Amino acid sequence: MQSYILYVVLLSVMWTSSLALKEDECEVCVKTVQRFADTLSDDVKKDPKKIEDEFKVFCKGQKNKEQRFCYYLGGLEESATGILGELSKPLSWSMPADKICEKLKKKDAQICDLRYEKQIDLNTVDLKKLKVRDLKKILLDWDETCDGCLEKTDYINRMEELKPQYTRTEL
Repeated sequence: MQSYILYVVLLSVMWTSSLALKEDECEVCVKTVQRFADTLSDDVKKDPKKIEDEFKVFCKGQKNKEQRFCYYLGGLEESATGILGELSKPLSWSMPADKICEKLKKKDAQICDLRYEKQIDLNTVDLKKLKVRDLKKILLDWDETCDGCLEKTDYINRMEELKPQYTRTEL
């Protein structure tokens, strides 16, 4: 009988630990929820409805992966569904971002499928070795365009022109 109880306890511990987020899992969720939580004032932190309203305002300025995260939660006007209550209530209880993301993952697994792309070190990379789509992505991240760019060399020239504004050279 004792071995049966030990087995059940061990099984439940293993099952519970398998639900916990692993390192770098849900990275967009955890970072976005933490950034959002840091913007909340003390009077807003206790009211789930105010948190939801603030999250909708927060989402308007987001782009890329964070914008997709906002879409999944229902923070954007064009969101098809909304599970903002799963974010606002735990935040009002001061739950940590990783635990909130565990709960969100149970509701919608694609929330944790969002991943940041690896950052390219523009000080050391040879732009000629990058693909055109990578060059376009960097320009998009900088909120810049390349009007009239048709070939890879056009994109490289535009990036070389803008590079001093967006990169820092540390001595």
